[in-house]
Amino acid sequence: MAVITRYPFIRHLRVEPTAHVRALRRGKVAHEGAGVAFWFRPLAAAMSEVPLDDRELPMLFHARTADFQDVSVQATVTYRIVDPVLAGRRIDFAIDTDTGRWRGRPLEQVAGLLTETAQQHGMEMLARTPLATALVDGISEVRDRMSAGLSADPRLTETGIVVIGVRVVALRPEADVERALQTPAREQVQQDADRATFERRALAVERERAIGENELQTKIELARREEDLVAQHGANDRLRTQETWAADAIATEATARREVALAEAKATATRLVGEADAAAETARLAAYRDVSEATLLGLAVKELAANLPHIDHLVLTPDLLAPVLTRLGAAAGER
Repeated sequence: MAVITRYPFIRHLRVEPTAHVRALRRGKVAHEGAGVAFWFRPLAAAMSEVPLDDRELPMLFHARTADFQDVSVQATVTYRIVDPVLAGRRIDFAIDTDTGRWRGRPLEQVAGLLTETAQQHGMEMLARTPLATALVDGISEVRDRMSAGLSADPRLTETGIVVIGVRVVALRPEADVERALQTPAREQVQQDADRATFERRALAVERERAIGENELQTKIELARREEDLVAQHGANDRLRTQETWAADAIATEATARREVALAEAKATATRLVGEADAAAETARLAAYRDVSEATLLGLAVKELAANLPHIDHLVLTPDLLAPVLTRLGAAAGER
């Protein structure tokens, strides 16, 4: 917007570089350009200000598809005025010489022109497109159609307006139709989720079964190894018993042989002793064979006395001595 400074009987105007000012005095151009500043008399001046910067025009309009479904289109049109002189002639950009504001609403007029033109091309394209196709490819198609239509529109060219770009932000049907269209996809997503859940459960069951089988195989293998261990223990015990029996048999046989040898040695010793005793007894008896009875009796008494216990007192009566003396006497007489 132009900045006007007021002084008595005179004014000063200054505009930004993004605005084009055209000042007329008595029907002739007195000042013209972007970013200019000059003095003027308000009673004799007529001025217009045309913006030169890029401007964004958001728009929202409804259209009907080929299958009679209502859709809303949200888009943004970027435009710029490239010929301010021509635009100033076709659209009222006049400004107040006291405030610098537009006397009318030129930008709204430009916006209405662009909006109606863009809606026309977008609605024509959607009117020949089914709803499903429009929702899938409609954004790019509507954007291209609106951009081509605005660029080729003669009214915009004659007004000095150039469309820089068109962006279609959204293309949506009515809420109930949108929900109806979303239902198959939601059902498909739910089915995929259920399928994934079932597959996950089946995989979990399969893994649990595999784990159970693995545990069972482990138990079977442990039982088999335990059986082998028990059998090995039994074999070891049998072998140990057999070895013990063999050792005991060997020890018993050795003991028996030793006892037999000892018995044979004892028997031999006993036999030898008996034979020696018998020989000695025989020799003694042979020695006593020629000895007289009295002598033998004396020897017997001597032997008896040697084997009797200790006697402190011995009493000999005549009854005992008489036979002995008699025999001794007889023996002496015989000699």
